[in-house]
Amino acid sequence: MPTEHQPVRTELKEKLATESRNILSEHEEHSYHDVRTLLSWHAPGRPFKRHAKEYFINIFLIMTAVEVIIFLFHEYTLMLVVLSLVFLAFSLALVPPHIFYYKITSEGIRIEDNVFIWEELYDFYFAKHNGIDVVKIGTKAYIPGELTIILGEITSQQIKTALLPYLPFREYVRPTFTQKAGDWLEKNFPLERPNANI
Repeated sequence: MPTEHQPVRTELKEKLATESRNILSEHEEHSYHDVRTLLSWHAPGRPFKRHAKEYFINIFLIMTAVEVIIFLFHEYTLMLVVLSLVFLAFSLALVPPHIFYYKITSEGIRIEDNVFIWEELYDFYFAKHNGIDVVKIGTKAYIPGELTIILGEITSQQIKTALLPYLPFREYVRPTFTQKAGDWLEKNFPLERPNANI
């Protein structure tokens, strides 16, 4: 049975519904602010260099010599490990990388479907791998530890301008013992001649 308070109740319900909608819309405006894209580009997923036949022959000969030495010590498991590493080296040298989509935004860095927010990143510096310009971005987490991003058609100055407001830049990074040893081996015992036919 209708009462005199019914229009007042209906009016109160409408006011409450309107207030709730206003509060929700204000909350959404503050919570979901616009993410600005600072830089985006496509580039290979890892540094890649085509090698001559000489490179693969030398790796195979070194592997054979190491396998013979390991066989003499009856370390069959170690033989499998060496074989696996050589297979991995051959695969990485033969199969070109996929083209990745990179994006630097006001929230962080996106590499394909992986997003790293600024709070997860530490610093950045530029380097060269096989003559290819890359930017290396340190992560606070132990894994992955460092992101290696190929610049492609983007210049180092563009990357620097986009990253500097969020991350410190290292102008010089002291090479580790492993990097020094690798560079020394590559310089003194190259697996292929610089002008070898590919």
